[in-house]
Amino acid sequence: MTIRGIINNLAICILLTLSSCSKKISTAINSTTTINSEASMKKPYVILISLDGFRWDYVDRFSPPNLSKFIKNGTKAESLIPSFPSKTFPNHYTIATGMYPDKHGIIGNTFYSYDKNSIYRIRDRKMVEDGSFYKGSPIWIQANKANMVTASYFFVGSEANIQGVKPTYYYTYNRDVKNEARVEQALKWLRMPEKKRPHMITMYFSDMDNVGHRFGPNNDEKLSEKLYELDSVLGNLFDGVAKTELPVHIIIVSDHGMLEVPFEKYIPIEDLMNDELYRTINNGVIVNIHPKDKSKTNMVYNDLKNKEEHFKVYKTKDAPYFEYVPEDKNWGGIQIIPDEGYFFSARDRIVSAKENSRKISGQHGFDPQLKEMHGIFYANGPTIKKGYTIPSIKNIHIYPLLCQILGLEIPDNIDGELKEIESVLVTDE
Repeated sequence: MTIRGIINNLAICILLTLSSCSKKISTAINSTTTINSEASMKKPYVILISLDGFRWDYVDRFSPPNLSKFIKNGTKAESLIPSFPSKTFPNHYTIATGMYPDKHGIIGNTFYSYDKNSIYRIRDRKMVEDGSFYKGSPIWIQANKANMVTASYFFVGSEANIQGVKPTYYYTYNRDVKNEARVEQALKWLRMPEKKRPHMITMYFSDMDNVGHRFGPNNDEKLSEKLYELDSVLGNLFDGVAKTELPVHIIIVSDHGMLEVPFEKYIPIEDLMNDELYRTINNGVIVNIHPKDKSKTNMVYNDLKNKEEHFKVYKTKDAPYFEYVPEDKNWGGIQIIPDEGYFFSARDRIVSAKENSRKISGQHGFDPQLKEMHGIFYANGPTIKKGYTIPSIKNIHIYPLLCQILGLEIPDNIDGELKEIESVLVTDE
């Protein structure tokens, strides 16, 4: 073979190798959008704000001035109905994906994964940041697919590498970050150059959940004090957004409400545990039982059934409160659900509370139809109706609304439906 022939063959081999590598890279790696496409720059902006544990009736009870004005000039729902269990992580990720927990995979603040043979816990950074736990296409990823820049100052799933993607700008959760710093960063994002400016921003504030757990949802003094502090910070955000003169939509939601639970109604979870026969995963208002030998499921079920006192034991397929028969294997074969107003907890926590003369706490996770579990949906923006109220609505429907406002494709596999919430939008007449 001539030297020219050798060179030609070598060149062909190199091109084929590069082509092969290129295909592998494009299918195995998804990139995070850093520059808005021309189409995305023409879209409006959305700030999705979660006020953790903000019960549906707090604004009516305490009349915080900034939130009250925000609602008056926009749309509200009578309440926002959470998904079961009405816990923080499952419902935040439901809001982000439009899917029930059984479908998106984050079924509790704590749950056992058969595929990984490990327990997901919300305080375990390795687990929280592991994108393989999270199914669905959260709103920042859906925006990313449309070449739209996104940002997050905290939201469940935003720190995880889901489908190989994170928000363009994001922060690892740190509860000590002041609310004022979060607001100032959101405003900085909106002041960025057009090509790099995020059109989808998520934010998270835990204030009302913290005070609700500590003092319960009926302590008006503590609740109003914390609410007015939060309201002041939100007022600064509203004013700052208005000064940008950008077409910004602000959607305010919460993951759940809160129910007062006396410590005398706490049930020690240790009374139900049997490490030899099954794994026990406690989420307070639902306990997942994973028999180690599935052939003994009926035996375990019957044994637990005989211990029922202020709680009920179910085969998973028969458990109440689920939106449909749960299929995710990570629930386990048996569910233990306390009676309304009762709560499972570690014995040492119950003892400690009594030693410190604590009488009550606030808890959530119960039946989503229980009004005390309901959260909030408030919206304001250029395409949102003013002075408008809709009936109570399920939180699965927020996601398709976000997609509609941003001009994003609504996935076919979600549980939420645009038709259930699109009445909040101004229609062309």
